[in-house]
Amino acid sequence: MTDLSRYIDHTLLSPVASETNIRKLCEEAWIHQFKAVCVAPTYVSYTKEMFEFCPVSIEIATVIGFPLGYSTTETKISEAKNAIRDGATELDVVINIAQFKSMAYLSIREELRQLAAIAHENDAILKVIIETAYLDSFELYTACEICAEAKVDFVKTSTGFAPNGADIDIVKKMRSILPAEIKIKASGGIKTYEQAIAFIEAGADRIGTSSGVLIVSEK
Repeated sequence: MTDLSRYIDHTLLSPVASETNIRKLCEEAWIHQFKAVCVAPTYVSYTKEMFEFCPVSIEIATVIGFPLGYSTTETKISEAKNAIRDGATELDVVINIAQFKSMAYLSIREELRQLAAIAHENDAILKVIIETAYLDSFELYTACEICAEAKVDFVKTSTGFAPNGADIDIVKKMRSILPAEIKIKASGGIKTYEQAIAFIEAGADRIGTSSGVLIVSEK
């Protein structure tokens, strides 16, 4: 297997995370050569400064419409543009679950299409968090289909704020539904090396976790 570190989005989205905490996150990502860090939008420019002289390519991810997804499309677009301006190279956007439950599928697809276009025009990637804890089997299939039609880059399982996080069987189902070019990010409750490997074997291309150091130290 490729180095596990390069699967990991080293994440810190705590509402009480300080600059000191973010600096530690960046130092850990530098040391362990994680694929990306995922920070709140207010810390994107600070994180970019932290990586200015980093010899390893580490992506800067941030969240859009987080964690509940029901911001307006205009708000999400503004967040996305600001994040890219500040140095984000990856955008993790929460699907509008409230609209989804109302079966406003065309509106959701159009929102994601616009966000994907903004990301791709700026050489960034778009990950869409569908919050699988709230979806039944039909809804999971529908959400994945919408993401595929909108040409997003990743579909992500969870925010980590819902009752349940990533699930192996759900990731396997997602992999069976999504076209090969759309990748999967498993996140929410992944804290051990064994869990990370199991999700990768199930079809995940990224692991979102706040336990990245612990996971790679268990090898």
